[in-house]
Amino acid sequence: MDHHETHHAPETPGHDAGHAGRDPHAGHDTHAGHSVAMFRDRFWLSLLLTIPVVLLSEDVAMLVGYTLPAFPGSELLPALLGTLVFLYGGLVFLRGGAGELRARQPGMMTLISLAIVVAFVTSWAGTLGLFDVVIWWELATLITIMLLGHWLEMRSIAQARGALADLLPDTAERVLADGSTEVVPVARLAVGDVVLVRPGGRLPADGTVAEGAADVDESLVTGESRPVPKAAGDAVVAGTVAAGGSLRVRVTAIGDETALSGIMRLVAAAQASASRAQALADRAAALLFYVALAAGTITLVVWWALGDPEGALVRTATVLVIACPHALGLAIPLVIAISTSLGARNGLLVKDRLALERAREVDTVIFDKTGTLTLGSPAVTDVAGATGTDERTVLRLAAAVEHDAEHPLARAIVRAAAERAVAVPGSSTFEALPGRGARAIVDGRSVTVGGPRLLEELGLDQVASSADWSAQGRTVLHVVADGRVLGAIALEDEIRPESAEAVARLHAMGVRVAMITGDAQAVAEAVARRLAIDEVAAQVLPGDKADAVRRFQAGGRRVAMVGDGVNDAPALATADVGIAIGAGTDVAVQSAGIVLVRSDPRDVVGAIELSRATYRKMLQNLAWATGYNLVAIPVAMGLFVPWGIDLPMAAGAVAMSLSTIIVAANAQLLRRVRLVQRPPATTGVLAPVA
Repeated sequence: MDHHETHHAPETPGHDAGHAGRDPHAGHDTHAGHSVAMFRDRFWLSLLLTIPVVLLSEDVAMLVGYTLPAFPGSELLPALLGTLVFLYGGLVFLRGGAGELRARQPGMMTLISLAIVVAFVTSWAGTLGLFDVVIWWELATLITIMLLGHWLEMRSIAQARGALADLLPDTAERVLADGSTEVVPVARLAVGDVVLVRPGGRLPADGTVAEGAADVDESLVTGESRPVPKAAGDAVVAGTVAAGGSLRVRVTAIGDETALSGIMRLVAAAQASASRAQALADRAAALLFYVALAAGTITLVVWWALGDPEGALVRTATVLVIACPHALGLAIPLVIAISTSLGARNGLLVKDRLALERAREVDTVIFDKTGTLTLGSPAVTDVAGATGTDERTVLRLAAAVEHDAEHPLARAIVRAAAERAVAVPGSSTFEALPGRGARAIVDGRSVTVGGPRLLEELGLDQVASSADWSAQGRTVLHVVADGRVLGAIALEDEIRPESAEAVARLHAMGVRVAMITGDAQAVAEAVARRLAIDEVAAQVLPGDKADAVRRFQAGGRRVAMVGDGVNDAPALATADVGIAIGAGTDVAVQSAGIVLVRSDPRDVVGAIELSRATYRKMLQNLAWATGYNLVAIPVAMGLFVPWGIDLPMAAGAVAMSLSTIIVAANAQLLRRVRLVQRPPATTGVLAPVA
C-alpha cells in the first residue's frame, strides 16, 4: 500500500508581527495619538464658541439683515472668542503642522496651519486697527468645520479597525472549586481556568470544552455561516458565540496568545504594510502641498497688486484650505482598513497588502490537490465480489484484516464497514507486508489484503471490474483467501464538496484553474475531469512545486498558488499571490500573503473578489480626491471672479471637509461587498487516492 503525502500543521504564531501594532494611518496621517473622542470634544466646544462669533460678524449681519447689539466690549468679543477657537480647536492642526515640518514632510496639517495662522494674524491686525480686514467668523467657522471633518474621518478609521476587537467580552464567569461561579474581567483569566459560557454568550478565551454541548457560531471569526457543534474535548475560539446550550470551557490561551489576537495582529500588519496605491497617493499628496503653496503665493501677490488686500488674504487662506490633501491622504488607508477587516470577518486574512492588490490581476489559480481540493483522506467507493462471494463478505474480511492497522487506506475500509453495518469478526497474527499489503487470520483462514504487486507475487488474476477502476485512477485492493481472489475494493480520495463550485466560479470570473499534485498522471487527470480543471501538473515532487509554478508563470501569466502553507511553502512564495488554505485558527503561515481560515476553496474566489472591489474603491477615491482639487483650486484663487463666481473661506472649508466625507462614505460602501455565499454543502464526490 502506498502511503499518502502527509500534511503538517502550520507553525505556531510567533511574535515577529511586531509591526502589527503600528498605526495603519502612519506615514500619511498626522493624527497619530489623537482619539475620536478628542476630535469630537474639540468640535462641540469650538462650535459653541463659533456661533456667537458668526452672529457678531458685521458681514453676516449685513448679509442676513439684522442690527448688531451694542454693549461694552462687543467689538472685542469676536476677537476673544475667535482666539479661543484658534488656540483650542486649532491647536491640533498647529501641532500636526509643526510635526510635519520637523519631519521635513510638509502636507495636510502644514497647509491647514498656514491658512488659520494667516486668518488669525490678519484678523487681529484688523481688530487693532492696523489693517482693514477682519475675518474672525471665517477663521472660527474654518476650524470648526475642519474639526468636524477630522472627527468623522477618525470615527470611520476606528470603526474599520475595531471590528475584531469588539468580539471579546469584557467579563467572564469563572468556575470555582466548589462549583459556584464568579464574574471576573477577561484580563484576570489564566490558562487552566474553567469558564462558564451560557447560551448566547461569547467565549472570552481560547479553550477546550470540558463539559456541555452547544452549537457555536464562529462566523465573526471565520466567516462560516453555519453553527459548528461542539462537545467535550472540542477546541473553541475566543470571540465565538455559544447557542442552544451552555459550555464549561478550560482556558488554553489568553490575551495575545488567542487565535483572535493573532488575527487582529495580521489585520493590523496588513493595514500598516506597504502598498503601491498608497505610495502613489502619498506622492500625489506631497506634490499637492507644493502646488497649493505656489497657488496661494500667486493668489496673494496678484490680488494684492490688483488693489484688493482683503480679497488677497481671504483667497490665499481659502486656497491653502481647499488644497489640503486630506481626501487624498484618506483615499487609500480607509479602503485598506475596511477591506482587511471585511476579509478577516469572512475568513480571509490578508498578511501582505501587496498580495491583496495583486490578486485582482490573477488569471491562473493553481491548487495543490491533496488537502486542498480533496479532503486528503481516502474513502471506499466500490466493492466487487468474485464468483460465489458477495460484497459484504469481501468488506467484512478486509475490515477484519485492517482493523488494527493505522494506514489511511486501512482506516477507510474499517470506516466503510461500520457505515454499511457490516459485522467485523476478530482477527489474529496480523502481519504487514511492506509494499504489498497486510495479512491476518480471520475465522481460521489466512486472509490477505493488497494491491497489484500482491497478485503478481501470488500469480492470481484480478477481479474483472478492477481493471476499469484502475483505468479511472482509483486505488484497488484485492482480498485473497484460500489461494484465490474473493473480491476487490476501490478507494478514492474524497473531493471537497465545495471544490467543483470554486472551480466553476473562477471560470465565471475569467480565471483558468490548474492543479499540482505528486499523484500519478491518471489519478490527476481523473480529478481534473470531475472538477473541469484546465491544466494539470502530475507526479511533481514537493521540492519541484516551485519550478512547476514558474512554468505556469511563463508567458506573463499572473499566478496564484493555493496550498496548505507548509509543504507548499516554496510554491506559495514563488507565485504572484500565495494563498494558504485550511490554516484554521493558526494564522502564522509565513509563506502566504493571504491566509484562508477555512479549508474551503471557494474562499479563493472571495479573495479575488475582495481584491477587485478594493481596487475599484481605491481608484474611485483617488479620482475624486485629485479631480476635486483640479476644479476647486482655480475657483479658490479667484480666477472666475470676473464672471461673478467667488468662493468664501468658509465655503472652501465646507468643500474640503465635504470631499473628505465623500471619500470616507465611498470607502464605507465597500462593506456592502458580499463575498462567497455558502449554501449547505452537498455530498462530496470522490477523487483517486495516490
